[in-house]
Amino acid sequence: MGKKKGGKRMTKKQLEDALTGFFRSNPNEVFSFKQIFHSLKLVTHPQKMLAIDIMEEMAWDDFLTRVTDSSYRLSTKTQIQEGKFRRKANGKNSFIPDDGGLPVFVAERNSLSAMDGDRVQVAFLARRQKHIKEAVVTAILKRAHDTVVGKLRVNSDFAFLVTPDNLFTNDVIIPKNKLKGGDTDDKAVVRITQWPDDNHKNIMGEVIDVLGKQGDNNVEMCSILAQYGLPYKYPEEVEEAANKISGDITEKDIEEREDFRDVFTCTIDPKDAKDFDDALSIRRTDNGYWEVGVHIADVSHYVKEGSVIDKEAVKRATSIYLVDRTIPMLPERLCNFICSLRPDEEKLAYSVIFELDENADIKHWHLAHTVIKSNRRYAYEEVQQLLEENGVTDGTGQPAPPAPKGYKGENAAELIMLDSLAKKLREKRFSNGAVKFDREELHFDIDGEGKPVRCYFKKSKDANKLIEEFMLLANRTVAESIGSVKKGRKAKTLPYRIHDQPDPTKLETLREFVVKFGYKLKTTGTKGAISRSLNTLIDESSNTREHKLIETVALRAMMKAKYSVHNIGHYGLAFDYYTHFTSPIRRYPDTMVHRLLTRYQDGAASANKEYYEELCEHCSDMELIAQSAERDSIKYKMVEFMSDKIGNVYDAHISGIQSYGIYCEIDENHCEGLVAMRDLGDDYYDFDEKNYCLVGRRHHNKYQLGDSVRIQVASANLEKKQLDFVIAEEKEQEAKKSRKDRR
Repeated sequence: MGKKKGGKRMTKKQLEDALTGFFRSNPNEVFSFKQIFHSLKLVTHPQKMLAIDIMEEMAWDDFLTRVTDSSYRLSTKTQIQEGKFRRKANGKNSFIPDDGGLPVFVAERNSLSAMDGDRVQVAFLARRQKHIKEAVVTAILKRAHDTVVGKLRVNSDFAFLVTPDNLFTNDVIIPKNKLKGGDTDDKAVVRITQWPDDNHKNIMGEVIDVLGKQGDNNVEMCSILAQYGLPYKYPEEVEEAANKISGDITEKDIEEREDFRDVFTCTIDPKDAKDFDDALSIRRTDNGYWEVGVHIADVSHYVKEGSVIDKEAVKRATSIYLVDRTIPMLPERLCNFICSLRPDEEKLAYSVIFELDENADIKHWHLAHTVIKSNRRYAYEEVQQLLEENGVTDGTGQPAPPAPKGYKGENAAELIMLDSLAKKLREKRFSNGAVKFDREELHFDIDGEGKPVRCYFKKSKDANKLIEEFMLLANRTVAESIGSVKKGRKAKTLPYRIHDQPDPTKLETLREFVVKFGYKLKTTGTKGAISRSLNTLIDESSNTREHKLIETVALRAMMKAKYSVHNIGHYGLAFDYYTHFTSPIRRYPDTMVHRLLTRYQDGAASANKEYYEELCEHCSDMELIAQSAERDSIKYKMVEFMSDKIGNVYDAHISGIQSYGIYCEIDENHCEGLVAMRDLGDDYYDFDEKNYCLVGRRHHNKYQLGDSVRIQVASANLEKKQLDFVIAEEKEQEAKKSRKDRR
């Protein structure tokens, strides 16, 4: 029972005063309900519920800020704030404060024509009773983009651009002399030349590129890139600069480097890869250890800092992988030819050379600029087949047995030893607390015209994991070499790949959720204890009906990894120091790391931390934008694949629950579509966000994340990249009964 001095139960006024004093004395901290109850000694249910009600009122009055559904902090906000604007096609726009607070609703009439991603200033509107908090955009501080993509409509007197999802309240007007040859139904990139203001209500623009007719595969892929402000072609001056670079390796180059040309070396990549970032070498040393070389393309040897190629690489920051094409960070001559570690060609590399014993313990390592010559280019499938044919893998992930006489297959002994060492590295990583998520990736088989003919999930197998473990080892080792210094010494500047601990509130929600299935989860204690508990949960639920559901909810509790010079470690991998060193052809942070390591090897002082932190933030932002474009290309191909299957009925499972409907993934081909709430006509459904389900008021039918359903394909809208399903009624009754029996 919550008590004051003297033992009396607190009144509402007394509890208000206690909460006010508590938050004011801790103005910068976020507190969960559990921490608040403990600090104020609230032990009875009525007192806890009263405290929650009071905090809701305080948040309504802006004295407190709700951080999550079960945590608050003192509000230090003023009436005028700055942050990012998020535009939604349904008009439910929002303002994201700079301090990371919860989004605030901005009605379309109050948006001042702000675009998605714009930096804006807002004023909060006076709060109306029983209404959500609202803001009005008072100024647009910085435009995220000044170009938009859409479909042209050309009339006799003027033209206009129709944007996807009706991005603006009004279409963009384009003068006839600014069309650049565009015609009706052409997809075009338009630069905004005039935004609405007090004198002009219209948005004016000019065509800067006509992409082509809607529906053409190349046009649609370029539209996706342009929509996110991503490049879909290379500037001529950058291509010209790349063409002037010589790929010849001189005698001087070889003299200055360690020579690995006579050591067995190979690359293992996807079968359609052209840019080979990394290669592995292996040989037995005289002292009985295994020398494994992780050789990485020496991009920084060819791309000099501040050059025209480097400036373009900084701008792009990453290669983009759409379904049917790669938009490379570097010009093709560099990424696919000069830098790429192609077989039977001498190549310059930056290498981490390890000496490992039979248990994969590091006995010695060093960093070196090298010259290599790959003996063979392998696809993952080839190595996987070789491992399986020799009986050293059956999908269980166990290390290879001792070598018998005569393995089958070219270079089998070397590949099997690499596999054995990788499995031991992996085993140690998980025992140290790395989180075990084996996610599947959606892939398409594409015909010559870009049409998807097959849709399937690709799972990571032992051959993939072999490469993964050695790349993780190299990344961790070079990060430790800079970041881990003796007490009293300051580490030199380096971009790290950091990953914060899971959101405590989401972890607690996950714990409460899995208890209903009979599982336990530790949410307090050391990082290692929590991650091991997560792994146990994933392992115990594997091969069960609820596995995918639990894994999905667990992933949502995870934070996103990003780049920063301020190291906090990598939670998911359980590494105190981690960076990206192994893919400089396709990631700019890796090139940054290569340059800094080379500088420090030459005895240079620490680089400017602020400069590199800005680059890290830019690379993190570009990574997220590239991922959005990649997801859009997958959505487009998914809809295209299903467009001739309207009316077909499929077995599916619920992959997402929202207040507006349920997302269902077809079991056969993994295409995902939405069953809108309006099409669940058998009842009025309430959205239970905490338990990831919709519950019918009258009949109490429940649709829960992970449930099996029977759906019918209702429509496939390519322009909106949207698949619509309906519940197939004649089969759904059986599924409902099955779900009810199971519960």
